[in-house]
Amino acid sequence: MPATPSNVPEPSRTDPALIRNFCIIAHIDHGKSTLADRMLQLTGIVEDRQMRAQYLDRMDIERERGITIKSQAVRMPWAPAEDRKSPHVLNMIDTPGHVDFTYEVSRSLAACEGCILLVDAAQGIEAQTLANLYLAMEHDLQIIPVLNKIDLPAAQPEKFAAELAHLIGCEPEDVLKVSAKTGEGVDTLLDEVVRQVPSPVGVQEAPARAMIFDSVYDAYRGVVTYVKVVDGKLNKRERIRMMSTGATHELLEIGTNSPEMTAADGLAVGEVGYLITGVKDVRQSKVGDTVTALSKGAEEPLAGYKDPKPMVFSGLYPMDGSDYPELRDALDKLLLNDAALTYEPETSAALGFGFRVGFLGLLHLEVIRERLEREFGLDLIATAPNVIYRVVMEDGSEHVVTNPSEFPEGKVDIVHEPVVRATLIAPSEYVGAIMELCQSRRGSMQGMDYLSEDRVELRYTLPLAEIVFDFFDALKSKTRGYASLDYEPTGEQASDLVRVDILLRGDKVDAFSAIVHKEKAYAYGTRMANKLRELIPRQQFEVPIQAAVGARVIARETVRAIRKDVLAKCYGGDISRKRKLLEKQKEGKKRMKAVGSVEVPQEAFIAVLSTDDGGGDSAKKK
Repeated sequence: MPATPSNVPEPSRTDPALIRNFCIIAHIDHGKSTLADRMLQLTGIVEDRQMRAQYLDRMDIERERGITIKSQAVRMPWAPAEDRKSPHVLNMIDTPGHVDFTYEVSRSLAACEGCILLVDAAQGIEAQTLANLYLAMEHDLQIIPVLNKIDLPAAQPEKFAAELAHLIGCEPEDVLKVSAKTGEGVDTLLDEVVRQVPSPVGVQEAPARAMIFDSVYDAYRGVVTYVKVVDGKLNKRERIRMMSTGATHELLEIGTNSPEMTAADGLAVGEVGYLITGVKDVRQSKVGDTVTALSKGAEEPLAGYKDPKPMVFSGLYPMDGSDYPELRDALDKLLLNDAALTYEPETSAALGFGFRVGFLGLLHLEVIRERLEREFGLDLIATAPNVIYRVVMEDGSEHVVTNPSEFPEGKVDIVHEPVVRATLIAPSEYVGAIMELCQSRRGSMQGMDYLSEDRVELRYTLPLAEIVFDFFDALKSKTRGYASLDYEPTGEQASDLVRVDILLRGDKVDAFSAIVHKEKAYAYGTRMANKLRELIPRQQFEVPIQAAVGARVIARETVRAIRKDVLAKCYGGDISRKRKLLEKQKEGKKRMKAVGSVEVPQEAFIAVLSTDDGGGDSAKKK
């Protein structure tokens, strides 16, 4: 057995030759967190009595759903089988597996020299794994292919080893086979990490440059920034500068994660660790930024930094209007933890005061909403997610639209909408169903490749608006859950889009407005009118529900009036008496109709805005 930390001395901080920085890339539920658990146990840095499943997943939502949302870095000692006397330091950087957090994944990959490509031996490679694999190849990382869950009865290691070998250009026998659950093959994998992953390259005497690959907020210590030192050295108590913002701070503490925080005097070339400066705002420690020393610092930042941009917007409103200040405070606190979150106040005539919140994608939306409800005890209504449109008017003026109610009135010349390149992987028998679905969502096919005899990869260009609705749900139901999806933004295209308004007795209800393709406007209007007819309670007067594009009504339903039987007391007598009572009732209805307004119950908003039609992968009903 390899030596434990108690009798393995730490290598000197000046010797990067013994350091190996690697990460694990895998699809959701392929066993990434479980493999990390076995590594922590095998290297001895977490004792068996302290061990728990998904050790590195700190959030309740991560543990319940079995997904990684925040990156984690951990330093592990390991003496390989070939040379037990030269202990190495393995820095493992755990990465999120979901498409929404691709930017975080790319920064984590930039902090590594190698990666473990982990694939479930019962399911094979999935779209998001493929996307992260291409990212790893772009960063020129050493890739170690690994099949996990070989202990499962349904595992097909030979078949999927051939698929993996074909994909990355190696031999099937080079694919390692492990079981993260039982620990089988994990020690061999760690030996291969030491053998195959190159040591970090950097200039020890150069000015300090460290890349931020993650930052989290600690309630007691402020922002904890995770960095990889590329050149030079960072020391405790020196002043540092963030190169994108120009902000300067004093290093109060510097150290490594093993897996708990362990303070040190400094970090040298190739080392991965954390910095604490006492800052209270994660926006000052942006992922991808370069940290340097204030005096004699570096001139050129490390490449690859960009601000993550929100892709999907949704309105968040408290059920009870008096909870608005609590919602504002809750979003402020979440922003301390998640620099990718953007929000601004907005008002809706129907829903009152709330916020327009920008998210990286649908899973991000779902996680934030669930955290707001769970951690801060709020009851929220989320409007249907939508994307950013660029509207050019005939007079040449331009409008950026993040909310259907902002869509300009007047003569529109052209509307630009964001487009994504989607990769779908599925068993070959579902190709027809996937093509049909993508064509119905205005997709255009870019190519198709067979990964093996029975698994196919399809590439489509699709409008982002079609994906954020219910595309993922439809894909899963058409392929019995076997298909996987990954997408990345590729710019924008001009489209024939219109705003559909819903009117109740001629009054617009802004919360129900949507921007849809001209061909789908009628279907959306009819569906909303039918749904509202069932949900709005009957009044003493007739309530027309109309769907309109501009001034043209395209669909109509009517909530019939509750009719009181005014003739109940007339057992007989002259017909003129009955007619007189009916006329009197008619006059009263007309008067009421003139002054009466329709109250849309809260339940109607929740039912319409939270249905599968308005949600997709993330806005599923609880």
